[in-house]
Amino acid sequence: MFNRRVPKSHPRVEACGAVDELNSAIGLARATVSHGFVCDHLLKTQKELIALMGEVATLPEDMPRYVKDEYPLLTKEMTARLDVIVKEIEAQNVSFKDWATPGTTHSSATLDLARTACRRAERRVCALREGDEIQNAEILVYLNRLSDVLWLMARWVETREQRLEAGPGTAIV
Repeated sequence: MFNRRVPKSHPRVEACGAVDELNSAIGLARATVSHGFVCDHLLKTQKELIALMGEVATLPEDMPRYVKDEYPLLTKEMTARLDVIVKEIEAQNVSFKDWATPGTTHSSATLDLARTACRRAERRVCALREGDEIQNAEILVYLNRLSDVLWLMARWVETREQRLEAGPGTAIV
């Protein structure tokens, strides 16, 4: 951003690439999941990730200009939205036991893939933050919370799809 050049192997490029992969993985999940509740939240997340990626792409010395030019920043309100999703899913008694093995359903597998992409993006951004290359600590909180949301969404989708397969009046144990 702002006509700065860095090598392709620079940690900032790695972090931006990881967030871009995350956004694509979420797009794949959104295209495969048929539940409006999940899809609506995923689309909002993708838009927030664009703001996050812009902020990650900006060098610390360019942040005043970035803010002055009114580019969006990742905010605590965006993380709070994720907290609300966690509470909504947990309130629906999503059934899961122990650790889930990805692949129970096609839709949940895409959400698990997005979750692992999110964890990689979090690690790449963490490396930048540790090197004082990123000032907004909320970015790491957001990515951490997002991976939790994606895991819960995958379990939510599995629960719904298993109930549909079992048929009405059938209990899932």
